[in-house]
Amino acid sequence: MSDDNLRKITLTRTGERDYEAENPRGGRLTFGEGQSADFTPVELLLTAIAGCSAIDVDYLTTRLAEPTQFDVAAEAEKLRDHEGNHLGEVRITFTVRFPAGPEGDAARTRLPDAVAKSRDRLCTVSRTVQLPTPVDYVIT
Repeated sequence: MSDDNLRKITLTRTGERDYEAENPRGGRLTFGEGQSADFTPVELLLTAIAGCSAIDVDYLTTRLAEPTQFDVAAEAEKLRDHEGNHLGEVRITFTVRFPAGPEGDAARTRLPDAVAKSRDRLCTVSRTVQLPTPVDYVIT
């Protein structure tokens, strides 16, 4: 694996079920189990899926027109069954509006294809969730 392809974060416990993640560029994000306003890990996963696809769709549509509205929602039911704890089907909903005129029309026309490309090929996060991806746990 080359350094160009490696994605990495570090995580530090900052309190009882409170954590801070840091990326190699110095960005920091706090989260916990839901006892505060901080995001939970499940909410971060939904954010990552929605955010990844939002960036893809943004790239593919805003070349044609700047949106007047660009909102993305992500939701899934948290399940506990014979497979353990997991999420059910994840739904990503795009609400995107473009201005009237030829550029806006072109962006509106491209929107469904942009969302499909993100879902089927481009979004690393949703593709990782959709594909069988091994997760290896190591104790040092």
